[in-house]
Amino acid sequence: MSDNVIIFDTTLRDGEQSPGCSMTTPEKLKIAEALVELGVDVIEAGFPITSPGDFEAVRAVAQKFGDRAIICGLARCRRNDIERAAEALRGIAKPRIHVFLATSPIHREFKLKMAEREIVKATVEHVQLAKSFFDDIEFSPEDAARTELDFLCEVVEKAIEAGATTVNIPDTVGYATPMHYFRVISHLKQHVSNIHRAVISTHCHNDLGLAVANSLAAVEAGARQVECTINGLGERAGNAALEEIVMALKTRHDYYGVETRINTPKLCSTSRLVSGITGMLVQRNKAIVGQNAFAHEAGIHQDGILKERTTYEIMRPEDVGFIGVNLVLGKHSGRAAIRSRVIELGYQLDEAQIEHVYKDFIALADKKKNVYDADIVALIDNRINVSQERWKLIQFHIAAGTGTIPTATVELCDEATFQSSPDSSTTPTSTPVTYRDAAIGDGPVDAVCKAMERIIGVTAELKDYQVRAVSGGEDAQGEASVAILYEGRRYHGKAVSTDVIEASALAYLKALNKAVSDQPSEAATPGI
Repeated sequence: MSDNVIIFDTTLRDGEQSPGCSMTTPEKLKIAEALVELGVDVIEAGFPITSPGDFEAVRAVAQKFGDRAIICGLARCRRNDIERAAEALRGIAKPRIHVFLATSPIHREFKLKMAEREIVKATVEHVQLAKSFFDDIEFSPEDAARTELDFLCEVVEKAIEAGATTVNIPDTVGYATPMHYFRVISHLKQHVSNIHRAVISTHCHNDLGLAVANSLAAVEAGARQVECTINGLGERAGNAALEEIVMALKTRHDYYGVETRINTPKLCSTSRLVSGITGMLVQRNKAIVGQNAFAHEAGIHQDGILKERTTYEIMRPEDVGFIGVNLVLGKHSGRAAIRSRVIELGYQLDEAQIEHVYKDFIALADKKKNVYDADIVALIDNRINVSQERWKLIQFHIAAGTGTIPTATVELCDEATFQSSPDSSTTPTSTPVTYRDAAIGDGPVDAVCKAMERIIGVTAELKDYQVRAVSGGEDAQGEASVAILYEGRRYHGKAVSTDVIEASALAYLKALNKAVSDQPSEAATPGI
């Protein structure tokens, strides 16, 4: 049995099915690049049959990264699904089709209305069809954790016989417990005659908070692929969190005795990227990547850490790329210092990006006395997550206070509309058109947002609004995160500034930009 565990990331597929976490193709490409740099073995890029947009996203990820990682497309046991997935993956070095069909009694009776013999027949036919396109085929008996063991063994054996090289055993609804799941994997190893010809995989949901524990139990039982997502994103309560799985296997190597290819110092930066793109904030006490993951408040703990780090830390912050609030730079620091610190923090930026970050840093250093690592990270994230935006904030003015109706005046620039402006030369220039408007609201933030809506000509519903301090101190940067509902779809935006109203306005404008530029696509079909 291999001592290497394959990490199969489904952030772009199952993670995107979290409410409000839909991503554009450019955003998926950014995450895919981060996953490749992280060392993920398999990237499930999407469900190509669900919409033209999803097909194009899978195709784009496959074409760009298909020689650096296995790129996988999901398909039901239907000819059209499999053919569409094959088309999206065609021509790349490392394609995989992931075929699934439910097997549990409740799914057979109420969803599929198929008998056991029909399930087996469909499994064999569609695995063989997928095999006719590519060698690397994965099969998942959906809701395996609630399937009768004898029938599960039969389906898995027939799938391997038909050509499946990986058999994934999903706990689709998060029903299993660690011992239960351990027994399922062990039973398959003992009773499926050809199980040695395939890799056993796990796909655990977190409905009972046991996704990571169940996945680790499966590894202990012999599974050698774990399906997971960054930050545990996924339907309902989410999936097993990649960062927790990887660090559990690494930290407790003495117990599990297995390895992964994950470049663990990139875990925190990848977590921040996914959080920024999806708008799903990471809770402060989240294991591995949370803001408090390496914080020690109690005096006894602090005393122990000062004497010997391992008294209260089982992992080093640098092992996962954790960035605290260490003071590193001041307003007189130059470009070389910024460039050096960016590299030390684990980022690879081109010269244009470094120049933008440097200018942002100088502006920030004029506003606050001390600039911390966390501030630098926020500036970097704010830059590398920038997408093409039509509307840009030029300036705003607010009037608010006790006994005053909050009022905001806003000026926006429309990058898509130009006007001629002759200058002193013989050649006239074109400049973007600017617009101004004003509005009142329940508070200054509400007034600014309504004024921007009046200019752009849309009305959105604010569904979520959060502000947090990036670092410590009264002059800390505020990070605002918003989610809006526009024409039935959720969009999010995030921005930072020492002025929380400005951060809120910029975040709201990012969400509005996404909303007005978005093209409607079909809703994704839930998978395993």
